[in-house]
Amino acid sequence: MADSEPWLTIIGIGEDGWDGLTVPARAAIKAADSVMGAPRHLSLLLEQGRAERVVWPVPFADGVPKLLERRGQRVVMLASGDPFWFGAGSVVTRHLEPGEWVAYPAHSTLSLAAARLGWPVETIQSVGLHARPLETVRPYLAPGRRVLALMRDGSAVTGLAAWLAGQGFGDSALTVLEALGGPRERVRRVTANMLDWTDIVHPVAVAIEPAGQGRVLPRASGLDDDWFDHDGQITKRPVRALALSALAPRPGELLWDIGTGSGSVAIEWLLSDPTTRAIGFERDPDRLSRAAANAARLGVERLELVEGDAMAGLADRPHPDAVFVGGGLSPQLVEVLRALPHCRLVAHAVTLETEALLADCHARHGGEMLRIELARARSLGTRRGWKASYPIVQWRVAW
Repeated sequence: MADSEPWLTIIGIGEDGWDGLTVPARAAIKAADSVMGAPRHLSLLLEQGRAERVVWPVPFADGVPKLLERRGQRVVMLASGDPFWFGAGSVVTRHLEPGEWVAYPAHSTLSLAAARLGWPVETIQSVGLHARPLETVRPYLAPGRRVLALMRDGSAVTGLAAWLAGQGFGDSALTVLEALGGPRERVRRVTANMLDWTDIVHPVAVAIEPAGQGRVLPRASGLDDDWFDHDGQITKRPVRALALSALAPRPGELLWDIGTGSGSVAIEWLLSDPTTRAIGFERDPDRLSRAAANAARLGVERLELVEGDAMAGLADRPHPDAVFVGGGLSPQLVEVLRALPHCRLVAHAVTLETEALLADCHARHGGEMLRIELARARSLGTRRGWKASYPIVQWRVAW
């Protein structure tokens, strides 16, 4: 093959196998030296082409070096449907240079499911649950939403139905879509609390129309405190809403949450957009475990948690776009954070000592200072009165 030609062809293959491939995809298979794919994908090709058939190993990551060893040969890699929609395409191409590969996608499960259901594709929230927890769906459970979940197998589908029922969404309509686009295709509809099938076949996806009395996760910043398990070490709802407003999360950004406690600020940062990232630093192992459980339950298991002293834990971490310090800011930590390029810092103080530090930092480095005084109505004998909370001082600065 010429040096200028792509050595790797990534081909999406559907349940209709060879018959559903485009002319360029067929030509690539016939000219290939080797074809790599899962046993199911290889079986869909029948006997087409002269290439060596190579079974992709499990786990998937083990197959990437085997693929790269064939650089310079004509190699075809098979993937399900559209290789760049919850597929293997992006996993492989991150190891390649532009021009080394070309791709020919087939119909994705998303497009096939939308065609069967009559759903506009742009209205569907899609999630891949092959190797992710069921709680990934949690932020999308609201009446009127349309969710399409790719599932590992039939047992995962029944597990999803049971989990939905346990969350109070047992009345949700589930459309189970099996082997779409091929001779084994089957589409069945049931509510989550009634699904008891034992004959669900792979590949399978589930379309979810949430319904029931389950609690809907709000999108606004400042979730009620009872969404989080905590030991009292939590940034309370009104203050958390102000903190997140000051942090101003943007798609793709990374937050450092120093002294994460229950993880509430980092979790709400992650809920703001699926591309955001967060690292929580916490000394207390019990609080760290609690934060991890909160993140998993609310569908943002991508929260990274670091145990130990924050000053030591910050080393060698990717630079953040924003930092939140809920308490315990020190002059040494300020200097470390000041060295970070293009960063936003929001720090809170409750004690007089930390408030004095924030006042000094504000005088030297600028930014904005905000004093937050809250009071809640409480019973006072037979009447009601205001019970004040400790005031919070917020310093917000960017550099």
